[in-house]
Amino acid sequence: MKILGIETSCDETAMSVIEVSSKDKIKVLSNVVSSQIKLHAKYGGVVPSLAAREHVKNISHVFKLSLKKANLPRTVLGKLANIDLIAVTRGPGLGPALLVGLTFARTIAWLHKKSLVGVNHLEGHIYSNWLKPIREISNSKFLISKQIFPALNLIVSGGHTELVLMKNHGQYKIIGETVDDAVGEAFDKVARLLGLGYPGGPAVSKIAKKGNPDKYPLPRPMINSKNYNFSYSGLKTAVLYLIRDLNLKKIDEQTKADIVSSFQKSAIDVLVQKTMRAAKEFKVKSVLLSGGVSANKLLRSELQKNTTEAGIKYFQPPMEYTTDNATMIAIAGYFNHKQKTELSSVVMDANLSL
Repeated sequence: MKILGIETSCDETAMSVIEVSSKDKIKVLSNVVSSQIKLHAKYGGVVPSLAAREHVKNISHVFKLSLKKANLPRTVLGKLANIDLIAVTRGPGLGPALLVGLTFARTIAWLHKKSLVGVNHLEGHIYSNWLKPIREISNSKFLISKQIFPALNLIVSGGHTELVLMKNHGQYKIIGETVDDAVGEAFDKVARLLGLGYPGGPAVSKIAKKGNPDKYPLPRPMINSKNYNFSYSGLKTAVLYLIRDLNLKKIDEQTKADIVSSFQKSAIDVLVQKTMRAAKEFKVKSVLLSGGVSANKLLRSELQKNTTEAGIKYFQPPMEYTTDNATMIAIAGYFNHKQKTELSSVVMDANLSL
């Protein structure tokens, strides 16, 4: 079975073709992503109307390129060649952006009489844990083993901070989530306070390497709460007050590095401690990390270290797949299709939950 994945939930126009065998072995044939980061950087964040406009402009080119890279002819006798299923992100995300991908997917599915399935964007991120690095795509095959279940997923991005139990494919239970800001949003806002540019996550991570993480004692909100929820609004505000109290006309580069390093350590300490406590309480076999913030090297190394010490399997996506992509949507779509998800479910839901 060959599956075309389509992703337009935010500021990446992405398409991918994968091939799945009868034993759930997955082969990635193409992975194309057109990013809008440079367009939105001057605004300090994604502008929904601009994102939708760029998706409309780019989607046909990305579609053709994804088929070309997969070595598939675009059409045969008027039908989409060799594609058995189309999987498209239906939420959560930016409404105008989601509509572009959904409309395109519905149109080509109807024109070429192809099966269509809607995918939860967060579920796609979970499946990014089994992707191979892009340099290994050529002829790479891999198997998603059921031996990892039950699994605990830490999903961290600009819009989400969630701990999700996964009993099997498609079986999810949210046990913790942010009560205010997502961790990725906090990274972006701290970067903005210090003039580090957009997106904030990579900028903070890079500069934090040069700083002292113990220089400024910052709060670790809800780290000792009995539940598994998170809060990052207070930490962001603490950084704002720290900058104000330093009362410097101009913050030098070393001070910036010390501030972001202290912030990063506080933010990640909470993520790791709560994840490990939940992993032990629910007796999971594995911990999975996903979402844009999963690219943070400190978070990756701390989770790797703590899961190893606890004897729990640990998975993280290749760095190239931490951002939005359509390969993860195609894989999630395949498992949704196996569960007989109906065409009627392919409707936009900007606030869709697992």
